[in-house]
Amino acid sequence: MRKLFIPVVLGLLGVGLASCGNTKKNGIDFDPENNTIGYQWKDVNAPILNSNDANVSFKIISSKNALALDYNEMKIIQDLKTSTNVNVNWENLSESAYATQKSLIMSTASRHPDALYHAGFTNKELIQYGTSRNVIIPIDQYLEYMPNFKAILEKRPDIKAALESPDGHIYSLPRVEEMGLKEYPNILFINKEWIGKLIDENKLSFTLSKADLKDGLKLKRSQYKEILTHFKSLDMNGDGSSTDEIPLSFVHGNWQGNESDLIASFGIPENTDHKTILNGKVTFTCQDTKWRTAISELAGWVKDGLIETAAFEDSQDTFLAKGKVNAKGFEKLGSFYWWEMETVISESEQKNYITLEPLVDDETGKQYVGKSNLLEVEKGECVVFSKCDYKEVLLTYLDRFFDPYISAQINYGPIGIVYSETKDEQGRLVNLELPAGTTMDELRLKNAPLGMIYLSHEQWEKNVVMEPRAVLRLERLEKYVKPYAYEGTTGFPNISYTLEEINSLARYETNLGDVISAQFMEWMLAGKAISDSEWNDFQAKLTKAGIEQVKKINQDGYNRYLESMGK
Repeated sequence: MRKLFIPVVLGLLGVGLASCGNTKKNGIDFDPENNTIGYQWKDVNAPILNSNDANVSFKIISSKNALALDYNEMKIIQDLKTSTNVNVNWENLSESAYATQKSLIMSTASRHPDALYHAGFTNKELIQYGTSRNVIIPIDQYLEYMPNFKAILEKRPDIKAALESPDGHIYSLPRVEEMGLKEYPNILFINKEWIGKLIDENKLSFTLSKADLKDGLKLKRSQYKEILTHFKSLDMNGDGSSTDEIPLSFVHGNWQGNESDLIASFGIPENTDHKTILNGKVTFTCQDTKWRTAISELAGWVKDGLIETAAFEDSQDTFLAKGKVNAKGFEKLGSFYWWEMETVISESEQKNYITLEPLVDDETGKQYVGKSNLLEVEKGECVVFSKCDYKEVLLTYLDRFFDPYISAQINYGPIGIVYSETKDEQGRLVNLELPAGTTMDELRLKNAPLGMIYLSHEQWEKNVVMEPRAVLRLERLEKYVKPYAYEGTTGFPNISYTLEEINSLARYETNLGDVISAQFMEWMLAGKAISDSEWNDFQAKLTKAGIEQVKKINQDGYNRYLESMGK
């Protein structure tokens, strides 16, 4: 399964390394309580050092999005240097370069930096380089020097539990962004103007009026399929050709805008992992016969061109380009899944699209959406290496990232470019108007390093006004998606696994995911119903790949999580 990340989140993030400059003075370990560099950590609004001492510096190597400025040139990074007096030199790697160099960095002692920002460390890597090898430090031993982070852990024991490794230590700093969005990453949109033409020409076999064509339109899956069939066969955009219309598209396996809710409409709590918690039990949707029914039916949609084959191949950037008008100025997308229509469709054409409710299952008359397993608390964002002698200074600097006003700028962009210099009457940061000809994505990616932040529900209420796009998503989700969440489903929480469990999951999960992904693609593109023998063979493959072992490990971990939360 391909998983992409936008902003968004997951693909936009990078990695950083920090290398302390001058470390020990006269061979004596740095003493935070008695030092000559004016280091202080207790006042979170005061400089960390008494001067910009070139002898105390850190080198941070960070991967970055291709659209982003060099981090040294970002205003928020420059502002942090001014306010803290801490010298940090950010050296950027491309995201692909970091992915290939990460293991080399970790395996070669001479390449060990003092920290990795956006490290992307897994549970296994945190244990491997923390507990086993002592390459990275247990950050919980330095909480005294991190007042912001310490306060978070004291107030949020759930976050503390999520970050702890099996030995009880915390080896990484997190990214926490609580907006209530990630659990429901898909909203279905459709071109109402195209449907209006079908109504005018009396093409539909069911009753639908133009007055019905507004946000919240409810369609049976069979009705939706009929509409897509017309989108495919007719010149809907009026450009003289019936070959350039795309009836339905999405980005297969993407973290948002994927096909999961289309499959869920058959009565399955689907997500991109094909794994969820249903009534307290770990469940794989690909073992459900309704999953077989869904794939069999939707394979026919692909064969008939109602779902474009490219939906299973293209990146999200390629998909987003399809939402723009073609060379003749005509729309191409009939319907699609995404978070917000405004990111996909050309501004001049956005008035032509409406939000659909989840498709109605013809058999049961019910509507279903699944829940994703995307976490709002992400560990492994930043690790600090044992070789750094000014660990306390570096950690106090990184602790500033958890200040809500700084977190907002790290995540979206700086005051003066993205946010106004003046806060609102409640003391919250407010967005400036976008520069003409610039999208929010472009502005954000250019000016925000992303990554290690703390923006909980409390911060959105007290410190930061949520960006308009997020507000719009939440409104649509509340109206048209969340009411139809599959009953009894729970997304996977932050589960703390034992080392033995982590090793077992590493042994089974990759192979299991490959088996599911390969079979899904084969069937979806085959254009025919799944036979009994094919289904039985697939179930045997799942068993051989260790699906029952994976379920048991996850169930044991989930049960411990519930116990730790007092549930």
